[in-house]
Amino acid sequence: MANYWLIKSEADCYSIDDLKKDKSTSWAGVRNYQARNFIRSMAKGDLVLYYHSGGTAPHVAGIAKVVKAPYAEKDPLWSAADVGFVEKFKTPLTLAQIKHDPKLSGMMVTQQGSRLSVQPVSKAHFEIIRKLGTIS
Repeated sequence: MANYWLIKSEADCYSIDDLKKDKSTSWAGVRNYQARNFIRSMAKGDLVLYYHSGGTAPHVAGIAKVVKAPYAEKDPLWSAADVGFVEKFKTPLTLAQIKHDPKLSGMMVTQQGSRLSVQPVSKAHFEIIRKLGTIS
């Protein structure tokens, strides 16, 4: 059974457009134990909301997919997984929109202090966001 995730990246560091150009990338360098454990729970084929953090309007920019199961980084204390581009949203979904949509209540990204760069998302929340993001 597939799991669903949200991963965060600064848009000026590595954007959804960079992922689209590169086709896939190693999601490495996460140095938070809880986020690392979430990476270790990923499986090839899991779908991922690609979230641009920072800036004036943080938002979900599109969808990625886990294309290589988690593996140890050089320091085996930390883990990485490879993610590949799936789609860029026609309409990015801002954090403010997510927070104000009652159907998205309870998402980890909306919780005060949730700065985790990798976090789980329910299938229901994933599907709602995907539908909202692809509406032109």
